[in-house]
Amino acid sequence: MTKMVYVGTVVTALLAGVCVLAMGQNTGGGDREMSVEESYRQAAVMMIIREQSRADSMEMKFIALEYIGNAIERGNTGPEIQSALEYLATEGSVNIIRENNRVINNYPEVRVKAAEYLGDMGTPEAKNLLIRLIRTEKEPMILKEVVKSLGKIGTNENNETVYAISGVIDRKHYLNQPDNLLAFSALNAYDKIAKAGGGLQDPMVIQTIINIAEGNYSPTVRNRAKQVLANLREYASSGKGGN
Repeated sequence: MTKMVYVGTVVTALLAGVCVLAMGQNTGGGDREMSVEESYRQAAVMMIIREQSRADSMEMKFIALEYIGNAIERGNTGPEIQSALEYLATEGSVNIIRENNRVINNYPEVRVKAAEYLGDMGTPEAKNLLIRLIRTEKEPMILKEVVKSLGKIGTNENNETVYAISGVIDRKHYLNQPDNLLAFSALNAYDKIAKAGGGLQDPMVIQTIINIAEGNYSPTVRNRAKQVLANLREYASSGKGGN
């Protein structure tokens, strides 16, 4: 354990020392072309983050996530960051390592944070990955964060985002396994997507919301579903919503 803490401290110090350069920023507040040395340092930091994300210990993965979060805040949503997040978001669910028939790389807390950062990225690639996650993830707390991030991004080409959200809610509904937190997150996501896009008019999605309003959910969730339906009626009648 002492060795692990020592290694984590050394790597953290190294990353902290070059983090600003690694994100392609300068101290003057504007973007500029990086020097060869700065580009080399950025590549080195990205390599360290990639290797930390694939390390065995949860501690190393959270250090990687910390610097991924810093990178996203600085506007770095490039392929290296996305690749690291994709690995962290699927480890233990899609990318499974077994030892004696036991999964040894299942870190739900890591997947939750990765899903959150995908929402912060907000790119089309992040949205597509979240939609894949909603179809493969089983852990309720991670599904909730995935749905929340999809609502944060707010894009809904060809209704693919709301269909994905409705799919997981409908499965829970027809299996009589209502999840209040997941349903509430879905309702908030529907509302944000509708506000950004001028409403939602797909009958399947409306039926999902009605099922929540009339289903075996807490009064708070049912009332939220009724409010979302009222908001959708308003968007439809007044043309509100959209960018």
